[in-house]
Amino acid sequence: MNNSIKLTDDVYWVGVNDKETDLFESLWPLPEGIAYNSYIIEDEKIALIDSVKINYNDTFLEKIKNVIGEKKVDYLIINHMEPDHSGSIKSLRQAYPEMEIIGNTKTMGFLEGFYNITEGTRVVKEGDQVDLGSRKLTFYLTPMVHWPETMMTFDEKDKILFAGDAFGGFSSLNGFLFDDEVNIEQYKDEIRRYYSNIIGKYGPVVHNTIKKLKEKIDKIEMIGSTHGLVWRENPMHIVEEYDKWAKQETEEGVVVVYGSMYGNTKAMAEAVARSLSENGIENIKLFDVSRKHSSFIINDIWKYNGLIIGSCTYNTGIFPPMEYLLQSLEIRNLKDRTLGIFGSYSWSGGALGRLKAFQKEVSCKPVEPVIESKFSPDSNTFEQCYELGKNAAEAVKNACEC
Repeated sequence: MNNSIKLTDDVYWVGVNDKETDLFESLWPLPEGIAYNSYIIEDEKIALIDSVKINYNDTFLEKIKNVIGEKKVDYLIINHMEPDHSGSIKSLRQAYPEMEIIGNTKTMGFLEGFYNITEGTRVVKEGDQVDLGSRKLTFYLTPMVHWPETMMTFDEKDKILFAGDAFGGFSSLNGFLFDDEVNIEQYKDEIRRYYSNIIGKYGPVVHNTIKKLKEKIDKIEMIGSTHGLVWRENPMHIVEEYDKWAKQETEEGVVVVYGSMYGNTKAMAEAVARSLSENGIENIKLFDVSRKHSSFIINDIWKYNGLIIGSCTYNTGIFPPMEYLLQSLEIRNLKDRTLGIFGSYSWSGGALGRLKAFQKEVSCKPVEPVIESKFSPDSNTFEQCYELGKNAAEAVKNACEC
């Protein structure tokens, strides 16, 4: 999409699609790409809300001119200073030297640090407004969703919430922009993967932010994030989804993830998964931690209420890819899952000890038995794996009936 798209009569999307970047933040795979959304409001005064990654600067400036022609941009409103949204600021200042940059106190520190810009700025506080002529923009501070300077901008006339990184998702916009132009169920996995990996650590903050917005804003008719869809048919759908993920509400299912060098731990994981299936669990996700990127594993862990983790021992400790996953879940304050663990070793233990420490660290309900296999799993080990699957299935189903 090279052209601007109308949200309302005087509000336009002037964002860009990135299908070239393989890893978002050099961490997260982007098999479907990603969008950087920017919006322009053409009123008596012209306001641009957020910018785009520097790679797409020329296309971005062209889109702005396609909307406003030779008019000037009066205000640049910065909801979030992360460089994928602020990267074009210096070019914008050169193109529109009289443009006033609006952000909160913390924004200004980032603005100077990243781009050495200290002049032509305005600091706003919670509830402050900017008058564009026929409409007013109100600012709501939302620190730690997911950086300390984040805020949201609300268009009082058209009831549009420009939400920064909140309510966004992975995936480029493949001809569509609005929620009523796409099958949301096909798109939801990439939205939840974005939430669980990028924002998941800040769940309590997200929940409190949503509560504040509901108290302060009577009606939201549209939500424009800096990534992903614009929500116009049912904007509260994405709000409720984010709130559900923030509270770690889940559905029935079990993620089984294992680390295995020579296939022994894999065989145990497959036995657990088979037992889950035999005991009535239909949603089973079985992952090899070495071969599936952790962002996809975390996404499904955020979706389902059961988690079973198994790992081989490596250099008297846990298998390194598994350690990364465990740390990622600890950082995100995983809670309210049924959690089973199993480990294996040959000449020195280590994996199971780390898994036990993880089980104590997170706020999850442990399920027995805890299994440790030496060398290749024998018939007794497989019986324990089936018992673990059976007990986990029962706990998962009972949790969903509560």
